[in-house]
Amino acid sequence: MAISTILLDIMFVVYVIAGIGLVIYGFSCYYSIYLFLKNSRTTRLSDRKKILQFYREHSMDELPQVTTQLPVFNEANCVERLLEAVCAIDYPKDKHEIQVLDDSTDECYEVAKKKVAELAAKGYDIKLIHRTNRSEFKAGALKEAMEVAKGEFLAIFDADFVPEKDFLLKTIPYLVMDEQIGLVQGRWGHLNRTESGLTLAQSIGIDGHFVVEQSARSWGKLFMNFNGTAGVWRKQAIYGGGGWEGDTLTEDMDLSYRSQLAGWKMKFVFDVIVPAELPNDINAFKAQQFRWAKGSIQTAIKILPRVLKAKVPLRVKIGAILHTTHYSIHPCMLFTALCAWPLLAFFEPVAHLPTWAYTVGFSFIFLAAIAPSVLYFVAQRCSGYTGWKIRLLSLPILMALGVGIAVSNSRAVFSAVIGAKGSFVRTPKSGGSKKKAKSHYAQKFPWQAVVELGVGVYCIFGLLEYIGAQKFIIGPFLALYSVGFLSVSVLSFMHYIGNLIEMHKARAAEKAAAKADKKTANVLD
Repeated sequence: MAISTILLDIMFVVYVIAGIGLVIYGFSCYYSIYLFLKNSRTTRLSDRKKILQFYREHSMDELPQVTTQLPVFNEANCVERLLEAVCAIDYPKDKHEIQVLDDSTDECYEVAKKKVAELAAKGYDIKLIHRTNRSEFKAGALKEAMEVAKGEFLAIFDADFVPEKDFLLKTIPYLVMDEQIGLVQGRWGHLNRTESGLTLAQSIGIDGHFVVEQSARSWGKLFMNFNGTAGVWRKQAIYGGGGWEGDTLTEDMDLSYRSQLAGWKMKFVFDVIVPAELPNDINAFKAQQFRWAKGSIQTAIKILPRVLKAKVPLRVKIGAILHTTHYSIHPCMLFTALCAWPLLAFFEPVAHLPTWAYTVGFSFIFLAAIAPSVLYFVAQRCSGYTGWKIRLLSLPILMALGVGIAVSNSRAVFSAVIGAKGSFVRTPKSGGSKKKAKSHYAQKFPWQAVVELGVGVYCIFGLLEYIGAQKFIIGPFLALYSVGFLSVSVLSFMHYIGNLIEMHKARAAEKAAAKADKKTANVLD
């Protein structure tokens, strides 16, 4: 009995701490919205004037040398599209070097090698740098290539991005005009936003980050991060921050903070949009989120002690804490979901709380809970994209998705906290060919989906318990948890099975083609 009481006491403390965490992270959204709305008009107008002024005073011949780095790993589906887009960028050929940093272990290397040779023959300054050891993963590839890069500025694009022709013309001027700017970060767009409900929901989430959050951090003079792609670095700022390091899975965030602590400024350009391909498979999406979650917490553990000691305003330190630990919101959600039912059923202080206590608590929780939705609403309204009202109808999908990945992301957070290193896991992309992506890049059985299914069913029982106790205030949250965990679990199994079917079809087609070729060869003989 004593053990049970102690256990319930611990669960209550965890529940309260998790609830407070959700409220804090929720209300931070309102601050981001405030900074965005306060600075949006003036900053964007000022940026446009600066670009116009730059080209009034400078000719194309005065543009600096730029090296574009393209880190690639097993991206046979996307690499040709990427190389063609980068070579099509409108910038003087003699001042634009292109480095293809290929660490691939599959057919991607041969595809890239052939395409690079084709483009080099057309006069482009393009080189293929192939590594076989994958030391420090992407950070290692960027670090090694930087040593031989010609440019004083380094543009970086991941394999699934397709930069517009004017990308460099719209970003390089900021670095030339202000020598304190170490990074210019572009905004992510979407190539396959409408492919499915999953990609549509992801696009809204990404718009929330770039339209509001990155704008707020940059314009509000808070620390912001390089997003790993669609940005241009000043080489000196990379060296000034200590260079690329591969001890976290988010080398981009890590370097961004180290460079800013060294005195370099980061600039986000709202109106420079670089479209990219969104994962169309829930298991690929969870793998991507796992990497981002684990890497962010690794970076927080590594960087925050330096931030707290730095001579920067308190609001900057608080912003850095909330920024780097943002994925902690997922363990908070998971703990509240797991603790709600036993606390109501067996913990007397909770079961007999007066209605006013539930009401006050609910008011804070409700305002915090709707904060991300308010942020997404503002982001869609101010994104400049048409059809934003219709897109907001898919917001419930995003809410369920955000809850449903809490098991996976919580595992990522705990993995980072205990110091587990892990390895970089690529996010499979189709390059416009859904069938090709699934046939070439198979995924393991989603055992985690079994856990998500169990948590979803557990939340249903908790929901019924709360309804039976007439605690209707908590009910909607448990209902969302139930739907989120069950939806992500079921979708994980469906996409896994669909992947297996596509693989089987692809292999059957390959065998049939090989048999036909053999038969033709025999006839010719």
